[in-house]
Amino acid sequence: MEHLIKITFPDGKDKQYTTGTTAEIALKDFDKGLLKNVVAAQLNERYIDLSFPLNEDGLIKPVTIDSKEGLAIYRHSASHVMAQAVKELFDGVKVTIGPSIEDGFYYDFDSPRPFTPEDLGKIEKRMLEIIKKNMPFERSEIEKKVALKLFGDMGEIYKQELINEIPEDKVSIYKQGGFFDLCRGPHLPATGWIKAFKLTGIAGAYWHGNEKNKMLQRIYGTAFPTKQELEDYLYKIEEAKKRDHRKLGKELDLFSISDDIGSGLVCWHPNGAVVRSLIEDFWKKEHYKHDYKIIYTPHIAKVDLWKTSGHWEFYRENLYSPMDIEGQDFIVKPMNCPFHIQIYQSQIRSYRDLPIRYAELGTVYRFERSGVLHGLLRVRGFTQDDAHIFCRPNQLEDEIASVLNFTLYILRSFGFNNYDIYLSTRPEKFVGALDNWTKAESALKNALEKTGLPFQVDPGEGVFYGPKIDIKIKDMLGRAWQCSTIQVDFNLPQRFTVAYRGEDGKEHQPIMIHRALMGSLERFFGVLIEHYAGAFPLWLAPVQVIALTITEKNNDYAREVYDRLRKENIRVELDIRNEKLGLKVREAQLKKIPYMLVIGNSEEEKQVVAPRTRIGATLEPMSVDEFIGLVSKESKPNSAG
Repeated sequence: MEHLIKITFPDGKDKQYTTGTTAEIALKDFDKGLLKNVVAAQLNERYIDLSFPLNEDGLIKPVTIDSKEGLAIYRHSASHVMAQAVKELFDGVKVTIGPSIEDGFYYDFDSPRPFTPEDLGKIEKRMLEIIKKNMPFERSEIEKKVALKLFGDMGEIYKQELINEIPEDKVSIYKQGGFFDLCRGPHLPATGWIKAFKLTGIAGAYWHGNEKNKMLQRIYGTAFPTKQELEDYLYKIEEAKKRDHRKLGKELDLFSISDDIGSGLVCWHPNGAVVRSLIEDFWKKEHYKHDYKIIYTPHIAKVDLWKTSGHWEFYRENLYSPMDIEGQDFIVKPMNCPFHIQIYQSQIRSYRDLPIRYAELGTVYRFERSGVLHGLLRVRGFTQDDAHIFCRPNQLEDEIASVLNFTLYILRSFGFNNYDIYLSTRPEKFVGALDNWTKAESALKNALEKTGLPFQVDPGEGVFYGPKIDIKIKDMLGRAWQCSTIQVDFNLPQRFTVAYRGEDGKEHQPIMIHRALMGSLERFFGVLIEHYAGAFPLWLAPVQVIALTITEKNNDYAREVYDRLRKENIRVELDIRNEKLGLKVREAQLKKIPYMLVIGNSEEEKQVVAPRTRIGATLEPMSVDEFIGLVSKESKPNSAG
């Protein structure tokens, strides 16, 4: 017997339907023109297929292809098409899981033979055939025992294992053509909806991510609603490969990581060390301007310090094993904060002293598994541009706002003008009183609102001791990188009994703000390399200028120019080799040196230099003093004008 249900639309209007009416029919009543961009629906917070029969009252919303959820559904459907193609092409392959991910999708397979790059082309061709047939994605719910037999008959042992992990009595199955898959869905209405895709790579992956399980083969891919979007994405991928900081780090002789020293431990070469030194000098100068006190602390400390701080309990898996020193256990430091607290506690503090701002370029060590290490971006030893602010409760919001403005100034100075800001709230595993968490989250939110900066709330992503603001910078390719963070902490002052003497003569507990503007120097440097593709702005370039002679006759004048520039603290090199000028210029361009000074007979006679830029532009000849003025004017951080 049919029943009537009430479906409410996003605009607040509602309509009655008989049970079994599909989501697509209901959405047509809402907006027929919208359907061309709709890939699924949301009913009472549950995502459903357009063909899903409605059997309950509820609020229905369209899920469009240009939404995050819609694109994920689109890509997940593409992963099913890929799995079907693989099953049709290769005998003996067993399928496992195939989710959508941030930039595309993947599917893990248990295959009798390894997949090759040549196989990807074959798979893509078969996918196109499946897409052309416009096979519908058909959903059905069946009893678990029926599903177990269905997949058992197909030899799909991994699907059987997944079914046994599902607590419900029924499971949902999707079918397109002769291919069946265990899946919650939703999916596109049919395979023909997929307009543009590309398989991007092959990798290994353990079943369930457990290294004790069998190694599977993972095929990665991506899909977009239009061919232009796919082409733009593939261009960015190729550009990202060219900008890979590991590749450029070697080519430009910036840094290295040696197996003889240990994975995740960075050696800064002279060129990289120059850039690091410039970053550190700028950092120190700006911190003095903002009334910070720069400090230095040891690399090791007693384990008891970390037990008091809570890191030993909450962060144990990232700490290195203790070393015995004269009968006492020490570890290399994973954070700088307990040291800064010790300096604060070295004398009695008055309310008049606050806020106190300590800053340190402090090197810390954290255990990261070898599988997640990645050049400079994920390491085991790194230097944080760390600072801790001790303030009174009535100073908290102003201090946070000040740190926000300072952070953006620093980021803009290095050429980062686009970013996403997140307010991360209390996680499931936390320490401290709920009241303090509420106060801290409120202070962060109010400071963000006062500065007028747009932000998003990231629920449950705070650290165990307090909420935080994370700023993710965007590079030239639009990729987001987590670097800057501002964290409010009531917990550590309480654990270490940190106090100041108030106006009433009594002891009060200050609030502690943890903040890093660049994050770690290693990670920030890696991002800088990729942002600029190794072609650093003049103020950060390891070598700013190179003087190139046309013939050996000009060597003496070239040395004079070289000496003049060095006296003005310009980072200059001299190339007086007996080689063709074209070769010298090409080599200088490969080194990404901003300026080349070509010196020949004409330049020597006129006592001038002929500058060329690394991108090939030729400037009018000018005197050495004029060139020094040009370099001096350009050698400033972005925000310094």
